[in-house]
Amino acid sequence: MKHILDELETRRATARAGGGQKRIDAQHARGKLTARERLEVFLDPGSFEEYDMFVEHRSNDFGMEKQKIPGDGVVTGWGTVNGRKVFVFAKDFTVFGGSLSETHALKITKIQDMAIRNRAPIIGLFDAGGARIQEGVAALGGYGEVFQRNVLASGVIPQISVIMGPCAGGDVYSPAMTDFIFMVRDRSYMFVTGPDVVKTVTNETVTAEELGGAKVHTTKSSIADGAYDNDVDALIEMRRLLDFLPGNNKEGAPEWPSFDDPERYDESLDTLIPDNPNKPYDIKELILKTVDEGDFFEIQPDFARNIVTGFGRMDGRTVGFVANQPMVLAGVLDSDASRKAARFVRFCDCFEIPIVTYVDVPGFLPGTSQEYGGLIKHGAKLLFAYAEATVPKVTVITRKAFGGAYDVMASKHLRGDVNYAWPTAQIAVMGAKGAVEIIFRGADAEGIAAKTKEYEDHFLTPFVAAERGYIDEVIKPRSTRRRVARALAMLRNKRLENPWKKHDNIPL
Repeated sequence: MKHILDELETRRATARAGGGQKRIDAQHARGKLTARERLEVFLDPGSFEEYDMFVEHRSNDFGMEKQKIPGDGVVTGWGTVNGRKVFVFAKDFTVFGGSLSETHALKITKIQDMAIRNRAPIIGLFDAGGARIQEGVAALGGYGEVFQRNVLASGVIPQISVIMGPCAGGDVYSPAMTDFIFMVRDRSYMFVTGPDVVKTVTNETVTAEELGGAKVHTTKSSIADGAYDNDVDALIEMRRLLDFLPGNNKEGAPEWPSFDDPERYDESLDTLIPDNPNKPYDIKELILKTVDEGDFFEIQPDFARNIVTGFGRMDGRTVGFVANQPMVLAGVLDSDASRKAARFVRFCDCFEIPIVTYVDVPGFLPGTSQEYGGLIKHGAKLLFAYAEATVPKVTVITRKAFGGAYDVMASKHLRGDVNYAWPTAQIAVMGAKGAVEIIFRGADAEGIAAKTKEYEDHFLTPFVAAERGYIDEVIKPRSTRRRVARALAMLRNKRLENPWKKHDNIPL
């Protein structure tokens, strides 16, 4: 028996060595961890159960029959993160550059199937050069199988992709269909075609970083939801993110013990809104002062910064936050902000995470670039997402709520459950001066000033909306945490179903 056990350990050691020490050293020289090292950082110590360690590719073309390495370029299995079950796969760049073969794909699809059946999140760590060209269509077929399972898992279990090296060609479409994508700065990049192909086809000269680096995808394309300085930071933050997420679409928002009193008042919020209605303030201050222990995980912090999205907790339970940011473009809604927030709202609704919306929006951004870029359709995405959502929705209007943007931002008319306003709230079709200049076109300056004051007194208060029941209560800013937490507790057993449909037709 001993010699059999010795052979098992030898085989395991060979598989764990991946492409060999020389390639491992090269990986470290690039400032990157190996696939197995990444899993050690990400998962709870001793919790990883690996599958298919000994799988090898089946290709006999181009001399591949002489190059077989156990594991075939991807490490798969399951483990726990803070005691909660997750399924994982990590591409191993030291083995054939992490390229996807038929058997490599079969390992991933096996884990995807297990994750769906067992209703647990799946996390993919990407560091690979794309399809294994020696296998041709067999590799492409493998991609298709992975993609199909991404779609089937969508809205059933959370799917997270972490790009920790190259991710090119067919490899990019699997992350693109997952819920969140995160990258590592200066070490990871994503693109469909690389710099050499771009040079050949379009005659553009561009580096991999300029074409698809973390800065591009977190600030311009919105492909990535965040970026970190190194592998360890990224993996530690993924552990933190998972603490906010449910295991599946039936489990409900997770709860963790909290020492922060949900009845807590914060008197500093009474002076958050400046006296000058055109002066900005940081809406993140409101979020941080109302969530449990100031713990807020922001999603896409560097893209469309005029709106803030992310996860926090109220009374220990996960909540999704959407908030206009007056510090950037006065908090106006544009195409990018609408798409960003719509995507986030739909994720929360998929996984039964309540949504809290802080509103300070002067309207939609005017201009030809926005109109030509499809602002109407992009704005409709956010409207559609809020209107469709059946999870608890609590809204607080802090200052401006003008025009159609008032309706879009989780208003009572889109089935908002509890809608509060601060005394500083201004709810109207538009700002006072612009409205008066339209209504009293041709009046002199003195008349315009008088009518502007009259309009402000009549419309730019929360009480007209409150009189109609569009606002449930005008609250003191200091009591925001208490009132929101109580509203969420009251809505805990909310049940609301949309009419049956095969699926909706959101304005993509």
